[in-house]
Amino acid sequence: MKRRDFVGLTGLATGALFLPSLPGFGHTAVDPARLLEPGADVIVKKRLADAALNAAKTAGASYADVRIGRSLNQYVFAREKQVQNIVSTESYGVGIRVLVAGCWGFASTSVVTEASLAATARAAVEIAKANRLLMKEPVQLAAQQGYGEVSWKTPLQQSAFEVPIKQKVDLLLAANAAALDAGANYINSALFQVNEQKYFASTDGSYIDQDIHRLWPTFNATAVDTKSGKFRSREALSAPVGLGFEYLTPNAAEQVRGPQGTDTVGYKLRYDMLADAALAGKQARAKLTMKSVTPGKYDLVLDPGHLGLTIHESVGHPTELDRVLGYEANYAGTSFATLEWKAKNLPYGSKEVNIVADKLQPGSVGNVGYDDEGVKTREWDIIKEGKLVNYQKIRDQAHIVGQKESDGCAYAQSWEDVQFQRMPNISLRPGKAKMSVDDMVKGVDKGIYIAGAGSFSIDQQRFNFQFGGQLFFAIEKGKITEPLEDVAYQSNTQEFWGACAGSCDQSDYRLFGTFFDGKGQPAQVSSVSHGSATTRFNGVNVINTARKV
Repeated sequence: MKRRDFVGLTGLATGALFLPSLPGFGHTAVDPARLLEPGADVIVKKRLADAALNAAKTAGASYADVRIGRSLNQYVFAREKQVQNIVSTESYGVGIRVLVAGCWGFASTSVVTEASLAATARAAVEIAKANRLLMKEPVQLAAQQGYGEVSWKTPLQQSAFEVPIKQKVDLLLAANAAALDAGANYINSALFQVNEQKYFASTDGSYIDQDIHRLWPTFNATAVDTKSGKFRSREALSAPVGLGFEYLTPNAAEQVRGPQGTDTVGYKLRYDMLADAALAGKQARAKLTMKSVTPGKYDLVLDPGHLGLTIHESVGHPTELDRVLGYEANYAGTSFATLEWKAKNLPYGSKEVNIVADKLQPGSVGNVGYDDEGVKTREWDIIKEGKLVNYQKIRDQAHIVGQKESDGCAYAQSWEDVQFQRMPNISLRPGKAKMSVDDMVKGVDKGIYIAGAGSFSIDQQRFNFQFGGQLFFAIEKGKITEPLEDVAYQSNTQEFWGACAGSCDQSDYRLFGTFFDGKGQPAQVSSVSHGSATTRFNGVNVINTARKV
């Protein structure tokens, strides 16, 4: 999974062509009824884990952890009036990580018996011993208390797997029909559903059972001018969520309107797919005749459904400690925000910029109780009043920055992959003063309001970038005047966040996110959300993407 697919998947621009890259493909295809069957009892999982832990210690490990994972996935794809594909998969197995004389070893197995886990643990120990030949310095693992036997489950009202496939298909086809009736010529739609059943045990004394659910409805609607051959698209304004099927139960109280004159809608923890699809068909058609933007400097008013991607690329990735240290380089670069850069106390942004990391936000796709190292998740500051104050780190990184504990952001995409540092939810705190989006627009003399995530480009140090969007509206003398097309803004991370003039209040706060953030070699994907309220940035350079240079 390439990071550029972060946007490509959102729009489903190539529909089912993404299938080979999605989590769950390559796993066992199963009857949908299998997704409702319970996994192994927690007593059985503890006995299996103890067999592995005891074998690892006997073989010479100073530390060991065991992850028993059952991953369930269902993807439903539709295009116009037909179903393209329905895929249900299951994967079940165990990953065992050990520390021997300061060196990591890892092995996994799909044969889930006590004898197999013990043998796999011993294999992990042998791998650790072999890895010592290349070790430059021993691993320093931050201390971690054992929690005993605990459990955590995604708060939800109805598991998506309990909903009949026909109901899901009917929903997608109804959304497609709504978009076609409103002006679209083509539409791809999809419903992604994931359930991770994860059991973690370690020699620290933790036995943690978690049941994690995620859901993502999305589409891409396209309108075509048959005479000119010109076409324009509009993607769904939904967000991937850590919720059940209740997310797709419309609730007017969960809708957040954009500024007057824009006809845009944001969503909190409910999503009206039919209404959004109808609006998308209308707006895709309207884009064919919209005015093309005049390049120049503008004040930007950015909707949370747009700003989340900018946060992801310009704050989320550059504050991953492994990227900062250069341990992650081949996969989309390192980071400008090095330890030396941070030591100079340089501004990351204006004093209005307060960004936090966490895996706690209800409804977010990053929401879990414990990470894949058995660390209880929490919230911590990344940027405070414009200054970089911390990074994202896990147990074997904490000592590098003089800290004694992990932030709880280790993750592996499956039981057969080793866990490593992954981005938690990275979010911009809303403003404290009461402010609506209309109030913010009133203060803008010459600007552009942008909603929805679009194309993007960022350099290998996460510094210079360019971002597009889905919907653009001109702001003149405090009012929305007309829709625009061909808009993208260019900046660098410090300059852009330094131009932040403030955010709307908590009532406008919403989540954006992705199921498929890629990182690592071999590559893994993870799910992450980014929250914010509508935010203003002054004097940002806007280009016209349709003009030839």
